[in-house]
Amino acid sequence: MDLATTRTGTPVSRKPDKQKPGAAHQLSLRMIRVKHIVVALLLSIFFFFVFCFIALHAYIAWVLSNPTVAPLYSTPMLAKGLEYEDVTFSALDGSRTMQGWYIPSEGATKTIVFSHGYGANREETWVPMYDLAHYAHSLKFNVVMFDYGFASQTNKDIATGGKKESQQLLGAIKFAKDRGASEIVVWGFSMGAGTALQTGLVTKDVDAMILDSTFLLEPDTLYHNIKQNINLPRQPSLEIMEMLFPVLNGTGLNQIPYSKVKKQDYAFPILFMHGTLDDKAPYPIAEELAANQSNPYSDSWIIEDSHHELLFREHPRE
Repeated sequence: MDLATTRTGTPVSRKPDKQKPGAAHQLSLRMIRVKHIVVALLLSIFFFFVFCFIALHAYIAWVLSNPTVAPLYSTPMLAKGLEYEDVTFSALDGSRTMQGWYIPSEGATKTIVFSHGYGANREETWVPMYDLAHYAHSLKFNVVMFDYGFASQTNKDIATGGKKESQQLLGAIKFAKDRGASEIVVWGFSMGAGTALQTGLVTKDVDAMILDSTFLLEPDTLYHNIKQNINLPRQPSLEIMEMLFPVLNGTGLNQIPYSKVKKQDYAFPILFMHGTLDDKAPYPIAEELAANQSNPYSDSWIIEDSHHELLFREHPRE
């Protein structure tokens, strides 16, 4: 018997049954679900990395706004045998009370106001501040040493790159004037020097400045210092930081008058001092600022092979 035919001799079809329409539809839905899962997974990974990238920048901005500052460990009397007064005064805008020391020099009418740097307090031992205060006092200057808000041990504030600090320095200048100073010299270090230049834009009570390792917060110096610690791309890192700073410390880079400072010809004389090995504020900054000055007593001193704020440590005799 031929197996290809039935008993009646009719051929039997060997073609497979057609696939049911419902099965094809289910397979299509399954493929769509898989695609959705893959897309969702990829998007989740992408947004996770975006979140981590932004969170890293937020952490950097927060750390920069909240520097760790060591407590005071000495006094002018203990360090150099200088009589001093514990003083308080208000920032010029009344935003906070400042703490500091006033070191009087008998009969003196000239006062030096020290403007310390970022991450330090009025002692700034690596400068060395006590030695400079003693030297200024020996030249018959009164001396004001004070803590910026971010260095306060009792009422700590955020660091703002000079926006708030300039008002605090103006308060110190007013204090010196109220104590009888007829001539006031601001001696600034690092960001304290940049703050001094911002202050010089709005006051006529400063007669001269000495600026050591001037650091002016602007996009270039911000990125330069970030890159010293972590190799992030310039874009979009700067844009993200500029977006985060107003959120985290209330101050945007556009609120710091760095462009005006870099073009300003100050009426009073300024001595810019800077080391060629400064890795926080490259020395061409000082050269550029000095080149704008027309006061005949303004000058710059670029010191070979010297580092940020270590000029007096590395070249004491000079």
